Amino acid sequence: MFDLVNGLPVHPLVVHAVVVLLPLAVLGTIAIAVVPRWRTTYGPVVVGVALVATALMPVATSSGEELEHRVGDPGEHAQLGDQLIWFAIPLLVLSGLLVWLAHRAARSGASAKGRPWLPTVVAGLAVVAGLAAGVQVYRVGDSGARAAWGGQVSSSP
Repeated sequence: MFDLVNGLPVHPLVVHAVVVLLPLAVLGTIAIAVVPRWRTTYGPVVVGVALVATALMPVATSSGEELEHRVGDPGEHAQLGDQLIWFAIPLLVLSGLLVWLAHRAARSGASAKGRPWLPTVVAGLAVVAGLAAGVQVYRVGDSGARAAWGGQVSSSP
């Protein structure tokens, strides 16, 4: 199903969306975790970007498996790519929770009703999840580039 579009493999097309959107979600999540006043303003956009990136990952994985049938096993790249969603989901959940807590506090005029430490804990976890997702997306992208281009491009002319 996710094999070719107009004769081009779907995988590199979808992967480029993930490679752009997930790091943006990482940066956005870290930003709203560190600057609480941005949570109500920019938080919904951050959550939306994280949601789209996470939703595209199964498409990237499926299209990568189809591409594997055409070009061969990419080795470590496939394994790392399969793991990426387990880094993106916590990022999505924690960014969503940060935004939800901020909107709830704005509506009620108080933060976390008896649990003022909760937004701070969630923000700390969101930063950790963001850093982990950022490292993993780098690892997946690097291994994919090496699988596609390794041995074909050199630094000397």
